[in-house]
Amino acid sequence: MLDVEKIKRDIPLFQNYPNLIYLDSCATTLKPRYVLDKMDEYYQEYGVNIHRGVYELSYRATEEYDKARKKIAKFINASFEEVIFTRGTTNSLNMIAQTYGMANINPNDEIITSELEHHSSLLPWMKVAKKKGAILKYIPLNDEGRITVENFKKVLTDKTKVVAITYVSNTMGYLTPIREIIELAHKQGAVVIVDAAQAAPHFKIDVCELDCDFLAFSAHKMLGPTGIGILYGKKSLLDKMDPEEYGGDMNNDVFHDNVIVKETPYKFEAGTPAIAEAIGLGAAIDLLEKIGFDNIRQHEKELHKYALEKLSSVSGITIYNKTADIGIINFNIDGVHPHDASTFFDQANIALRAGHHCAQLVTKWLKCNGTLRACIYIYNSKQDIDIFVKTVQEVVEFFRQFSEV
Repeated sequence: MLDVEKIKRDIPLFQNYPNLIYLDSCATTLKPRYVLDKMDEYYQEYGVNIHRGVYELSYRATEEYDKARKKIAKFINASFEEVIFTRGTTNSLNMIAQTYGMANINPNDEIITSELEHHSSLLPWMKVAKKKGAILKYIPLNDEGRITVENFKKVLTDKTKVVAITYVSNTMGYLTPIREIIELAHKQGAVVIVDAAQAAPHFKIDVCELDCDFLAFSAHKMLGPTGIGILYGKKSLLDKMDPEEYGGDMNNDVFHDNVIVKETPYKFEAGTPAIAEAIGLGAAIDLLEKIGFDNIRQHEKELHKYALEKLSSVSGITIYNKTADIGIINFNIDGVHPHDASTFFDQANIALRAGHHCAQLVTKWLKCNGTLRACIYIYNSKQDIDIFVKTVQEVVEFFRQFSEV
């Protein structure tokens, strides 16, 4: 069982806004003091550049940066060489599309994705398909809005070269049957790219067990800083790929007409990296593992169930994902635009998300102009849920008076 009050005391933002009910963790999580302190420690005690600096401070900065990569590799059960620092999940997924995709997709090849995808997972492959004359195919969603193995089989063929798919939907909170999909895709010789941005904060990921070819996630979704993310790739694939960017620290030798790049992962990390942010991500992983992912999952499940039970007594709302696998409640106040409703929530010190959530194909599938999204995480409590549900009822009643005029 989580000590929510202790967790909140360790997050400075809650000290500045003690009445805040934060239900927007799918967009970004709040940052614990420990993470901020580790980043501040870098800037104040050894804040110099890594690699090539033949002096003590640079040695220490390099050592701490490498420690972070080792932590992340262990966190997802990968090797050190298979972990690439990027600017975030969006950057990671675009990198794969622009490097592996542009080099390996040919006319009439098939790329499979789904309507549940975040734009970062969908749009790069849409661009590749258009440029290369490939065919972009969508896994049909079932009546609940889920990806199923049966529906995946309907679009998988011997022409499938890439499957770009979410691990957990950022709008519906549904878990994809990812292991089965990867196994089926590999039997057809396809490569699978997994968007794990909404998975990494909630449960352990084992890339070896999944056998995925590439996987991406972001630090800021899991108590870490903004501006840094991870791209995992099988070394056998990374070794064959050209870098997307060229510059300092990614080459071994430069000639007038050629360049010899470093081994992976360094050939993909041109320029000065986000050193403090990498250290911050390492600190966030330390915290999550100390809390324990089993405890995190149990806490979220209990609060999610509690919230749905409380909301069931409120008339005038539509919940689109009552069977979500993680603590995401995707809903609307009947007859009220989500942006109007979210303004009311803001006045009650409740932070949640309104709109398409960077996944417009989902809202099109739902046949609405956007939704409200409340996301439950480790610093939320039953008291938060009680106030949230009470405010939902107040929003319904406030706007109902105008519809009755």
